Amino acid sequence: MDFKDYQQKALLTSSKPNSKDKAIAIWCMGLAGETGEAIDYLKKHLAHGHELDRDKIALELGDVLWYLAVLAHELDLDLETIASMNLEKLKARYPQGFSSENSRYRTN
Repeated sequence: MDFKDYQQKALLTSSKPNSKDKAIAIWCMGLAGETGEAIDYLKKHLAHGHELDRDKIALELGDVLWYLAVLAHELDLDLETIASMNLEKLKARYPQGFSSENSRYRTN
């Protein structure tokens, strides 16, 4: 499955808020909430000694991806374009690949 296919299928399971602004707000809040759930799970692993369950993290990341897909659609963006733009930004920022030194002294 590619990003385009995923995004189309994700949209089949989304509600239809009554305004574009409301939809953007709802999807942003959902994205933040699901990201928070993933972070809380990792906190419990690191701070409370819970076992790390990769399947649980995968499910949380799937929820993050779903919200990202529907939010991007609401903004007339597609995931493939977003991913490509991000890779181009990272390529410009770290042309030889990531290094801590380049991260500290980057200009873009």
